[in-house]
Amino acid sequence: MSLSRNANVSCNKQPQDEQNHFVIASNPPSHIKKYALGYVIAAMASLLVIWLSLGVGFGEWNNPLSLDDTIWQLRYPRVVSALLVGMALSVSGAALQALFENPLADPSLIGTSGGAALGVVLVLALGIGGIGVPFAAFIGSLIVCVFILVCHRFLGGGQMGLLILGFVISAFCGALVSLILFLSDDMVLRSATNWLAGSMAEAGFVPLRYAIGSMLLGLVVILPLGRKLDGLMLGETAAMSLGIKVGVVRTLVVVASALLTGAAVSLSGIIGFIGMMIPNLLAILFGGGRMRLMIWSGWLGAIFLLVVDSAARHVAYPVDVPIGIVLALLGGPFFIWLFMQNIRR
Repeated sequence: MSLSRNANVSCNKQPQDEQNHFVIASNPPSHIKKYALGYVIAAMASLLVIWLSLGVGFGEWNNPLSLDDTIWQLRYPRVVSALLVGMALSVSGAALQALFENPLADPSLIGTSGGAALGVVLVLALGIGGIGVPFAAFIGSLIVCVFILVCHRFLGGGQMGLLILGFVISAFCGALVSLILFLSDDMVLRSATNWLAGSMAEAGFVPLRYAIGSMLLGLVVILPLGRKLDGLMLGETAAMSLGIKVGVVRTLVVVASALLTGAAVSLSGIIGFIGMMIPNLLAILFGGGRMRLMIWSGWLGAIFLLVVDSAARHVAYPVDVPIGIVLALLGGPFFIWLFMQNIRR
């Protein structure tokens, strides 16, 4: 009698479990709905910003559908370049902050952008164009990043040591770039002076397809390392206890960051602070793992740089203010505030 009762209970329980499973599958958790809504809002906001930016001229706005082919060919590459550069520098900054365990790390502040700029100016001085420009930017950024990683790994120095070393390397690379430009009579190199200030108007040294290829390769390498970077932020000993190959992760992050930074610098010159501001702002407001932070940093960095570049063209008419100068004015106070917060902690 008890066996038959248990059998009836088990038989009645199985359909109920299947029914509950069906209800759960047909009604996704609230956080999944929230993420889906966030993605939809982000996509709509991106399309709106791109549409408005395509119509921004010098002191006026026109419907992008009414633009002639000449103006379209001038504005379209600039909008695409701003999106790519903002995305690459923000993702690279988020990864470098985890690699060096320092929220103040930024491609421009630790010298990787300066190394990339030096590589670009060297190949331009030698008369090499095309794919040689992003390749030289990658090599210059890679050399500087590896040098800083080795010094940070074996010499230490903390946050201040990393920043001082980055400033020294940036100044050294900047001095070499200035020397090359001073000794050159080529008009292309002289126009690089404006490009080095971080100007989207001078994004013409390298075709977009080369920069896009380099950035895609960097993203393919760096985004899957998000969870390992989370473990690396716990310290080398903790990361190794979790089964993370620390040396391999560091090497891959350095190479991927050099690909992203080199491609960005080859397009727009040195643009600072965005790789420091965007990831820290998202981390403060929303938190989350490193992979999620890199993805959202790439999106927000792209939109933010496009908005600032469009606003600078419109507000400062008839002067086309380099975007690097505008971001330095915005990023300086943010850097000081973030630095003071870390000191208090």
